[in-house]
Amino acid sequence: MPLTLDSKLYTVSQLNRESKRVLNEHFFSVRVEGEISNLSTPSSGHIYFSLKDNAAQIRCAMFKTQLRRLKFKPANGLQVIATAQVTLYEPRGDYQLVVENLEETGDGALRMAFEALKHQLSKEGLFDASRKKPLPALPHRIGIITSPSGAAIRDILTVLKRRFPATPVVLYPVSVQGDNAKHDIVRALNLANTLDQCDVLILGRGGGSLEDLQAFNEETVARAIAASAIPVIAGVGHEIDVTIADFVADLRAPTPSAAAEHAVPDQREWQSRFIALETKLSQHLGRQLTQKAQTLAWLDKRLKQQHPGQKLAANAQRLDELELRLTRATRRKLLQCCSTLDTQSAKLHNQSPAHIINSLALQQHYLQQRLNNAWQRKFEHLHQRLNQAGQTLHAVSPLATLNRGYALVTDTETGAVIRSTRQIEKDAVVLTRLANGRFTSRVETITEE
Repeated sequence: MPLTLDSKLYTVSQLNRESKRVLNEHFFSVRVEGEISNLSTPSSGHIYFSLKDNAAQIRCAMFKTQLRRLKFKPANGLQVIATAQVTLYEPRGDYQLVVENLEETGDGALRMAFEALKHQLSKEGLFDASRKKPLPALPHRIGIITSPSGAAIRDILTVLKRRFPATPVVLYPVSVQGDNAKHDIVRALNLANTLDQCDVLILGRGGGSLEDLQAFNEETVARAIAASAIPVIAGVGHEIDVTIADFVADLRAPTPSAAAEHAVPDQREWQSRFIALETKLSQHLGRQLTQKAQTLAWLDKRLKQQHPGQKLAANAQRLDELELRLTRATRRKLLQCCSTLDTQSAKLHNQSPAHIINSLALQQHYLQQRLNNAWQRKFEHLHQRLNQAGQTLHAVSPLATLNRGYALVTDTETGAVIRSTRQIEKDAVVLTRLANGRFTSRVETITEE
């Protein structure tokens, strides 16, 4: 169809304005996915960047009002979905997007979430080597947390069978990909710790993209691994794959097979060690037996040379001789002791204190009588002196004077004896004591003579 010429003449401004109107009417709100590039952040607070894919790119502008609502910081290389209005910047005639919202998408969002969670858990100390639990040298039972249908379980069982087939295995089946995977893994870890059947746990799956391994980058899974009382070996993905579970686990293995290698010892190494120990023990026992046999032979030779029969015969004769000597010595000693006893008895009888005791008893009786007589005379003498002193005291006693009709007058206030009328005044109260009783009186008349 041939093109028709629009006869209307446009200015540049008019053409840009019309183009902007057409774009606004037909692309009012669109969602565009692409990678951020050429990001610019001027002091105004707005940002300007390009969205690009493998074949093209488009200019974008996002104003600070919409920018404040973002939950992440835009950066070059980040894969995003932009909700925007298609428009045209009239002064330059640039076709662009005015972005109203940005969403992270693909590995970019997962990678940023991975780094944020890694930083948070590292800050809390969940990656510290000091909290890593040691693995048992020879586990009695191994728990495996993985998909029962994946390649990881086959690889793990193959390695365990080759290295140490006698070790029992408990499988805790989980999904290792998808929305429910993180919940399955957390439940399996909690169940293994509750049952407490295993000495070590292997958490594993095969390789995949970051999105495929997302269950092992979840915070709930990381905290369940950290809370496990049973040591956990993480064997997730290939050697190049790194997950949050690897950092939190007590041991990180590059693959599920390597995790199985770390879980059990190599039976061939143990068998070689046992053989070496058996050889060493056999040699040691051989040397000990040889040494003991030589010692036994030497002792047997000495025993034959010093047979006790000969010594017993010589000692029996010597014993008889000593018995006779002991009997004679005992008899002599007994006779000597009897003689000494008789001599000492005679001396004791001659020096017996019985007659001295009798003499002292008579002397005591005599002295006792003298003492009693002396006390009697002393008592009578003192009694006479007491009577004489009593008579003398009675003669000078004021009570005797009172008996002759005299009285003793004292001041009732001071208790002083009144000997003169000068010691009292009229109306004074005095106490008068007679030979029998006393009375109180008031002075009415005073006469001096």
